[in-house]
Amino acid sequence: MPDSIIKILAVDDVPANLVALEAALDQPGVELVTANSGEQALELMLRNDFALALLDVQMPGMDGFELAELMRGTERTRAVPIIFLTAIATDETRRFRGFEAGAVDYLLKPYDIHVLNQKVSVFVELARQRRELARQRDELALALGRLRAHGDNSPMAVIEIDSDLRIVTWAKGAERLFGYSADDMLGLLLHQAPFLPEDDRSGFVSSMHRLLEGENSEMQEHRFLRADGSVRAGEWYCSTVAGTRTRASSGMLQVLDVTERQRAMETQRLLVGELNHRVKNSLATVQAIASQSFRHCDDIAAFREAFTGRIKSLAAAHSLLSSATWERADLRRLIADQFEIGAVTPDRFHMDGPLLDLSPELALRFALVLHELATNAHKYGAFSNDSGHVSLAWRVEGDSVLLDWSESGGPEVTPFDKRGFGSTLIQSSLVSEGGKAELIYRPEGIAWHLRLPLRGVENPNGLHVAELQPSGAAPVATVASVSQPHSDTARPLKILVVEDEPLVAMDLMMELEDAGHLALGPAISCDQALDVITSDAPDAVLLDGNLNGEPVDRVADELLGRGIPFAFVSGYGREHLPARHAERPMISKPFRAAEVLAAVQELASTPSTSPSVAA
Repeated sequence: MPDSIIKILAVDDVPANLVALEAALDQPGVELVTANSGEQALELMLRNDFALALLDVQMPGMDGFELAELMRGTERTRAVPIIFLTAIATDETRRFRGFEAGAVDYLLKPYDIHVLNQKVSVFVELARQRRELARQRDELALALGRLRAHGDNSPMAVIEIDSDLRIVTWAKGAERLFGYSADDMLGLLLHQAPFLPEDDRSGFVSSMHRLLEGENSEMQEHRFLRADGSVRAGEWYCSTVAGTRTRASSGMLQVLDVTERQRAMETQRLLVGELNHRVKNSLATVQAIASQSFRHCDDIAAFREAFTGRIKSLAAAHSLLSSATWERADLRRLIADQFEIGAVTPDRFHMDGPLLDLSPELALRFALVLHELATNAHKYGAFSNDSGHVSLAWRVEGDSVLLDWSESGGPEVTPFDKRGFGSTLIQSSLVSEGGKAELIYRPEGIAWHLRLPLRGVENPNGLHVAELQPSGAAPVATVASVSQPHSDTARPLKILVVEDEPLVAMDLMMELEDAGHLALGPAISCDQALDVITSDAPDAVLLDGNLNGEPVDRVADELLGRGIPFAFVSGYGREHLPARHAERPMISKPFRAAEVLAAVQELASTPSTSPSVAA
């Protein structure tokens, strides 16, 4: 490579002397550049870097001493070593003048070629070493520049500590991450650092001592404090920088803020759990619809019609909520969707009311309510002939919406003394949201007065339902009478059902009643559950793992304190149940009747329980 050639300058006004030098200094990797005057030599030195200058003393015009003095006065040529070559015997005064001009040696002609080569070789090697040091210096500067740029621009904070755990490097990235400037941090001992929480400080400092003592590099997780007082989660990548004979080992710390990542992971975990819960709750609701539809249908065709209609109603509500990113559902659109699935006849149905959004849970339940109202009207009410009409009007009063469903022009209405599944579903769907339903029999047709709270559950006990249900050829569905006990338990139990999904609660209670137990509830909130536990002293409890987003820890704690056995009924996994009670029996939604009865039998055999005979 051209950069590897070492150049030497030879200056002599006698061409034969220059030729002799070229022959004498034939060294590999060395190029001899010649000049026949001081002026020409200066010009060459402006364009080239020389490792050595061989100057003749006696030259016309500018002699060797004058040229040397000019070289020493110029920054570019000041460091070039000079060897004087002269054929004139000289005294010590002239020799002193040569050294004073900056010469490193003074040789008399004729000179020994071997000696000259040895002297030249020394300066050639020095030049090569200087060149290598310069190359290493440049590479080191480049590496340091890259490291500094990395430390300044990296999302990680770069910190260096010395063997005494004193902060000696505080990069720009550290300033951004921690909020402290380099002036604040440089020179501080690690145990004085304000970014280390008090409860973690000693452990972290100890781990840094072990690191500098030779422990393997590792990633550690530690919290840190920003200058604004916020607590963040960090991954600390710690490594040791080996020391030298004059410098002890140091530690390099690179800190990554993983607070948002941990939050995202936790959110993902919660979302997966919530998705699992929602899917299982939906399946449990579908299971309850299927179970209740099958209970009250005389044949498969009737079951298929009832079940399919209810599932389509739920599906339409789900589609409406999905289009609104599962936030709110427009009531008018919810009603209009029933036209599309054939539940309501548009030309005989009139609706009137303001624009109104419902929460997702309330929208799903009201979709089923509307479906049951329309189905009853089709089979036994105003839509069962060619002249009946239905009107649905709603208005907002305070924090509730009042809905009036009025039928006219249908068959004569006669109260019926048996509760049907459709009517029960209407009532139970509203009470779970703190609403109420009132059924009125009028000569011209039935009317329902419904109240729905617009903000959460406000009055769980506000349900008002007439005891008599509409009559006709037959109700849409009827609640089966309680069968004789067929459970394997020794005696019937009072079992409280704590469940916020009305259809799931209804299905659970009917399974319990079919087995001969007395079902209490359903309780749809923690406060309501605690009230029933205090007033009715149940023998066992089936407890939903979450009530409208409310954790059930205090209910579980109360049951444990009273010695009342209980099992969870949940769409969540055990990791989402109250931590102190995660080993309790759990019935996973959707459930089979056999699983419910087996759990009840297990609860009945719990030693701390003294089951009472159901009245």
